[in-house]
Amino acid sequence: MIRLEKFTQQDFDLLLSWIESKMFMHQWTGNYFTYPLTRNQLETYVDGANVQGATKYIYKAVHEETGNIIGHISITKIDWTNQSGRIGRVLIGDKRYLGKGIGKEMVRKATTIAFDTLHLHRMTLGVFDFNVSAFHTYKKVGYQKEGVLREARKFGDEYWSLIEMSILRRKWDESYKTKERN
Repeated sequence: MIRLEKFTQQDFDLLLSWIESKMFMHQWTGNYFTYPLTRNQLETYVDGANVQGATKYIYKAVHEETGNIIGHISITKIDWTNQSGRIGRVLIGDKRYLGKGIGKEMVRKATTIAFDTLHLHRMTLGVFDFNVSAFHTYKKVGYQKEGVLREARKFGDEYWSLIEMSILRRKWDESYKTKERN
């Protein structure tokens, strides 16, 4: 369905067009970016990414049949000493592809890169508790809930709780390597 390719400056305008509101951006990135998202923020975001030994790898999701860029995902906070990283900024920007399993495919492919290419041991991610569909998507990929950071992020006058999830390489190998052999 999709392939992940490195996110570059040529992809900035499309990503910028997907950010429709301050609330949407906050749900997508937490406090990482400030609204409105700008090219300067994205230049800082990609600086030092996608090179050997980087602490972040940033991807666009490309629909294999059409060649259209339809999403965005990153592997960040890579700790090479502890062999851990974090999936983040998962976004299906082309709304025609929502509800079609693209998010699951993106997270599965990014996790495969983390374990099989980067040789990490542990991957984490966070999802706001009201984003039930994303939570279930991550569970389907194999991520397990570790806990809840209650009211950990503030948006306007509201506080949002964040569910922390993770997967270990051995669990990934057990579930996905077995499926590939069958």
